[in-house]
Amino acid sequence: MTSLTDRPLRIGTRKSPMALAQTEHVRALLHQLDPTLTTEAVPIETEADMWQGDLAQLGGKGLFVKAIDVQLQRGDIDMAIHCLKDVPGDIPLPEGLVFAAMLPRGDVRDVLVVPEGSDVKRLEDLPAGALVGSSSVRRKAQINRVRPDLQVVRIRGTVGTRLDKMDGTKPMDAELSAMVLASSGLERLGLTDRARQVFEPDEILPAVGAGVLALECRKADADVTGLLLRLNDARTQTEATAERVLLHGLRGHCNSPIAGYCVTEPDGQLSLRGMVFSRDGSKFVHAHFWGEGLNDPAVLGSRVCAELLRQGARDIIEGIPH
Repeated sequence: MTSLTDRPLRIGTRKSPMALAQTEHVRALLHQLDPTLTTEAVPIETEADMWQGDLAQLGGKGLFVKAIDVQLQRGDIDMAIHCLKDVPGDIPLPEGLVFAAMLPRGDVRDVLVVPEGSDVKRLEDLPAGALVGSSSVRRKAQINRVRPDLQVVRIRGTVGTRLDKMDGTKPMDAELSAMVLASSGLERLGLTDRARQVFEPDEILPAVGAGVLALECRKADADVTGLLLRLNDARTQTEATAERVLLHGLRGHCNSPIAGYCVTEPDGQLSLRGMVFSRDGSKFVHAHFWGEGLNDPAVLGSRVCAELLRQGARDIIEGIPH
């Protein structure tokens, strides 16, 4: 158990500038809830942060959260902040841990970013054979689906590092004509002026959990759990639940281009779209259902998953090396 009056509330976070910006945002929200509360950011370097190669070779995106969860289980920190899209969907949370809150969802859209001085404004402006940087198999598949003539190449590192490489101020093996990044990430870093084209969800379907910050703590820690619950956004939690049930049912590995996005329509109906792609985008399956009578997010996620599997999603997923 943690008494919030004994010492600062220790918040585990990755060391990247974006993660630290997210942490400062959460600290401000906590202080608004309780101005007497003191907090301490505890930056943690994860295995995935130290690895510059293909994440699939290391074990996938889940390694962005594993080291932080271990410290939370041990009691070295009191809570953690995770980008929900980085949390594996095919395995349960580590024993004793729970997402006590999900913050109101940020922008889920991806954006096209080009080098300083480039006159490219849209994906269609890029010449055939142009190199486009992305660390996401989901983005690569959807870009190649509409522009199979482009070469989508892996680029990792913090957003700032990626921009420096594209602009030529840091070394890179090849010259990029553009990159596709998350709009929310640029916003948190104050770099929205770098975005040229904003892709709507019907152009590039977002990742499961895109734009969602999840606040995690020990289930048995009643003080912290109670505090974080006050920050929970019920709408975001409901929509994320539908998406993660879909992801869990597909049992995709870290190389699987899976996209899923749930919204609440003006009449209160949940709407969930899911897609599974081959890596080059040449094969894909798509399903879109509404919550209808029950409007239960878990039922909706299972229904979309079942339709994708019926269309052959399992064969696509199993056909991708991992």
